[in-house]
Amino acid sequence: MASAADEIPGAPQIAGNSGILMDAETGQILYQYNADAPLPPASMSKMMTEYLVSKAVKQGTVSWTDTVKIGENAAKQIGSRILLAQGDQHTIRELYIAMAVYSANDATVQLAEVVGGSEAGFVKMMNDAAAELGMTASHFINATGLDRADMPEKYRPAESGETLMSARDSAVLAYHILKEEPEFLETSKIQEYKFRPRDKVPMKNWNWMLESNVNNPTLKKFAYPGVDGLKTGHTSSAGNCFTGTALQNGTRLIAVVMGVPGGVNDGKRFLETAKLFDYGFHSFEKKTIVQAKAVVPGYEKLKVKKGKSTKLPVVTATDVTVMVPKGQAVEPTVQEVKPASDPLVAPITLGDKVGTVTYKYKDPSTQSDKTVTIDLIASEDVSKASWWRLMFRGIGNFFSGLFHGIVDLF
Repeated sequence: MASAADEIPGAPQIAGNSGILMDAETGQILYQYNADAPLPPASMSKMMTEYLVSKAVKQGTVSWTDTVKIGENAAKQIGSRILLAQGDQHTIRELYIAMAVYSANDATVQLAEVVGGSEAGFVKMMNDAAAELGMTASHFINATGLDRADMPEKYRPAESGETLMSARDSAVLAYHILKEEPEFLETSKIQEYKFRPRDKVPMKNWNWMLESNVNNPTLKKFAYPGVDGLKTGHTSSAGNCFTGTALQNGTRLIAVVMGVPGGVNDGKRFLETAKLFDYGFHSFEKKTIVQAKAVVPGYEKLKVKKGKSTKLPVVTATDVTVMVPKGQAVEPTVQEVKPASDPLVAPITLGDKVGTVTYKYKDPSTQSDKTVTIDLIASEDVSKASWWRLMFRGIGNFFSGLFHGIVDLF
């Protein structure tokens, strides 16, 4: 069904149950429609499996070159699969590519069992990770995103319920993958992969939006500049889902659509995603609303004790950049300046962090109030004063205080 974005004037209409558009650098939301509704994500839930397997490799729990034997649970999977037979042996890397490129349920379950000890053990890891990442509208019952009824009966979880994830949570998960596991894009952009040397036909990537498909006569109408990931999903209950990411001119966006009607092979979910990417890339621009190494009005200097100087000039350590609809402006205001100590204590070196400043501004796309906190740094050295200087400063402060006390009597 056609829909409009929540609280975003001029946003595109999309067909589907929910959607969201996020700036991958900052996590800023540029578009949202029904974004917090927990919905069946189908194979988009495999992004969490990919995230945790990659983490396990980095932690040394498993290695890409480890060879594993296929078990009963994996061999009994249905849906998208690479027809693994019980007893087959493949490397972690081979199974990972099959999961990422072809959304293979059998490969996914086998990876889950290797990392989690069992699929149930891995599911606990998935839900724990979701909580840690702030995915507040998500719950996993398996590693694949399949409905309970489509799981092998012997391996269905005891507790009731189905896998659910909101569009916002899917974008949050994609955000963390891109931040923490950026090398995943080297796998997600693989167009096709021959899993076994004897296979006559290679696996094809379900992501038809890959930029590299521009030369594919069948898929070129879906190819989108800069798209190199991330994950499709489809079941009868979920409809057509997609979490995509695209990089153009230094800006990377994350788009999610869920519950897009139509058949799995009509590509409509990619056309809906293209609407979001068009909106983000064409309607927004990056603007720096706070410059790096800038003074904070009203807080140009902070108090210092035990230093040759009693005041320290400070500046912002980094800038604050946001995506702004073209033609609009954002005016931040200082909400709080918090010194590391009050007063600061010398010696202090140029570039030292000496506090923070919090700015408040109105989000240009959602019109919600936002705050951002950045470091304040010293813009010059303040060496420690000699005991002689400190003594005379103390005497001066004493008599100054005494004088003001006498004046106050009159």
